[in-house]
Amino acid sequence: MGRFMTDKALSEADKSAIIEMALSDHISFAHIEREFGISEKHVKVLMRENLKPSSYRTWRKRVRDFGDRREHYK
Repeated sequence: MGRFMTDKALSEADKSAIIEMALSDHISFAHIEREFGISEKHVKVLMRENLKPSSYRTWRKRVRDFGDRREHYK
């Protein structure tokens, strides 16, 4: 999919903060979007580009599984 346009506007500190927030089970994609202005789709791209493939797959599985069990997860 490649890099997204807002990537240029994100500092390394912002990327680290977004990754940390996305890994948290307590912070929603909507919260990340409000704070940084990037969509869920772009968060997933950022995660794919910055996590090891196995870590990314594990994270996506956890997000999907929790999302299926809770009405308001991510």
